[in-house]
Amino acid sequence: MRKTDTWQDNRDIITELKQKDSHFAVIFDEHTQLDERINRLEKDRVKQASCDEEIEQMKRRKLQLKDEIYRIIDKNKIQSQAS
Repeated sequence: MRKTDTWQDNRDIITELKQKDSHFAVIFDEHTQLDERINRLEKDRVKQASCDEEIEQMKRRKLQLKDEIYRIIDKNKIQSQAS
């Protein structure tokens, strides 16, 4: 996968994986929920100041999930090309 690939570039394979791979669906949903929560906290300046460490932990977890998501996408693409 190219470094510039985005969710949009992989929309079809993500949709397929979410339907056929329950682990992928769970981690993709967790990534989405973390993204939404981080965005909400970062927009709320009062909460953000008191949650900086929590936000950083969520960002690290989100990055781990993103890496795993892309590994699964890459693996699936390789298997599709081999078929």
